[in-house]
Amino acid sequence: MKALLISRDSQLHAEIASQGAARMPPLSIATRASLPDALDRLPPEPPALVIIDASYSEATDADLLDRLGKHYAAASFILLTGAVQQQDLLIRAMRAGVREVLQLPLVHLAFHEALDRIATSAGIVPLRDGKVLAFIACKGGSGATFISTNFGYALATLADKKVMLIDLHGQFGDAALYVSDLKPAMTLSDVCSQIARVDGPFLESCLVHVAPGFGVLAAADDPGNAGNLKPEQMDTLLRVARQHYDYIVLDVGRQIDAMSLRALDNADAIYPILQLALPDIRDARRLLDIFRSLGYPLENTRLIVNRYEKGGKLRLRLQDLQSALGAEVLHTIPNDYMAVTDSVNQGVPVLQLSRSSAVARSLAELVELLTARRVPESKGLFDRIFGRGDSDV
Repeated sequence: MKALLISRDSQLHAEIASQGAARMPPLSIATRASLPDALDRLPPEPPALVIIDASYSEATDADLLDRLGKHYAAASFILLTGAVQQQDLLIRAMRAGVREVLQLPLVHLAFHEALDRIATSAGIVPLRDGKVLAFIACKGGSGATFISTNFGYALATLADKKVMLIDLHGQFGDAALYVSDLKPAMTLSDVCSQIARVDGPFLESCLVHVAPGFGVLAAADDPGNAGNLKPEQMDTLLRVARQHYDYIVLDVGRQIDAMSLRALDNADAIYPILQLALPDIRDARRLLDIFRSLGYPLENTRLIVNRYEKGGKLRLRLQDLQSALGAEVLHTIPNDYMAVTDSVNQGVPVLQLSRSSAVARSLAELVELLTARRVPESKGLFDRIFGRGDSDV
């Protein structure tokens, strides 16, 4: 989309150029220093979007804005205003066709929401509208990394989805090792350090490719680099990823920091992983209390119980767990020690290494559950994958 930015603020221009480059399609931005300059030097091609910085506006700018609106009648307009707003300018701006007014300093989320509304009204549809699914361990050793990596692989191979997994472990992240023996060419910190150039092809080139539709963005290999990551970089990264992937799986880890919180803020669903053990349940309660304090919708947070053994020694029923934590148990992963151990030690997805194992079947069921692919009148995804006949049900 071609855009015209009218501002004398070079820093604002750099900021908008960076945010515009992360969109799909990207914004191609021409600049003019003022409204008179914009009217005197018309771009070779009329822009589809005009962004006007009104923080340096003068009394005569209302008339110039009206003229510009008539000249670019087919364009959408965004007006950026400073702390002091000029009522007359705002009224004239609305009469000139301005439908979006944003406050400076620029809030990136509000800016992109405005661009999304403009793109929708113009009939510009992004390539994809991917979902962000966050897997987070209630307690260390809960198996969240195994589940998130192997679920991502299952989602790509069984449901024919394009999937990216982001390893958000601030220290000692090793999600890629669970499903591949390839060395990452780029890590999360490398991508964030070049966030202005992030687009679909660049992001794809940074992944460890496990399967044709599944890649892993490895965690920062140097814990010192993890501290340099900024939450707004996560916003940009996930925004681009949503446009190029059907699902973005987050391996959040257990540490809650600014980066992981921003990732959780962007998540469509959060899946805390726990085992039926008292320490896990205690930590799960603390984690869910944090989510409630942050205002996360309860219906978007559902539990996955790992290493589940029906009638285990703890004698705790799933209904009791749900009542105690006030959250729904979405799914259970069986305790399949040998298959999981072989998979982790070899760095091969369990669905590839031991397709008929109980844990592989459970992951296939989870894919079917989250993608809603089962059709009542026909066999579901699980049945088609493993060839289970109706007599076995």
